[in-house]
Amino acid sequence: MLAAVILSACSGDGKDGDRNITDLFNNRWNINEELFQNADGTVTYRSVAWGGMVADFTNAEVKEDWSGYDKLIFEFAEPTSVKTQILLNGKVATVGSPGISSLSCSLNGMGVSDVKQVALQTDEPTTIHVKHVVLKKSNNASNTTMVWEGECVMGNWAGGFAVGSDLFKTAQPGNVLEFVYTIDQSNSTVYYYQLKTIYDGSTETLEGNASELNEWGCATMEDGASRYRITLTANDIERLKKDGLFVNGYYVTVNQCNLLQ
Repeated sequence: MLAAVILSACSGDGKDGDRNITDLFNNRWNINEELFQNADGTVTYRSVAWGGMVADFTNAEVKEDWSGYDKLIFEFAEPTSVKTQILLNGKVATVGSPGISSLSCSLNGMGVSDVKQVALQTDEPTTIHVKHVVLKKSNNASNTTMVWEGECVMGNWAGGFAVGSDLFKTAQPGNVLEFVYTIDQSNSTVYYYQLKTIYDGSTETLEGNASELNEWGCATMEDGASRYRITLTANDIERLKKDGLFVNGYYVTVNQCNLLQ
């Protein structure tokens, strides 16, 4: 593993307690890759398939405790041309399809009090220009409304549940939809877990987590996490108030859905 030369430092707290950690990504996993920390605080990453642009905290004197943050977000200077994914402590946290301008993963319930390593990977050689990598502060909701509770065992897309439109009548843009879940490991041949959220009666997925969805509109649920959150857009709110929500997935069991306001 080789370190790239750091030309500028840009980590630190920003508005609302968010933390810019772009300068910590100064390694790459493959010697045939190139990584440049640019003078304007951006990063240029020339990747190979399944290499990695890496922030490594294994030997850090002070541990990386991210338990106070809600999301890790990579913002790109231009849309990606290949599939990308974020790895957290060696596990895939989320996967992004080609053509996205940002990629994020939820940190809720993932046990991130001692983060050892984070990486951005691509499935094909490409050049990615990273504007910044940010840790977003947890949503400090003053009101939490449980809009659904039960035990929805989804299996191979066999299960699902709906949330009626009347339960979103007080929702506003920027509110957060939270799913409390466990992964279903009953099938030993299954090694990934997905959740899909659509406006009920349609095939259209919610906008709030668009950058985290694969080509089939599914978000990856991480083994070890227990909560997944979507920040709702104005269009999400309009559609949910009109149509309601339908949720299904692949080998995920959902126990609760909350609206955080």
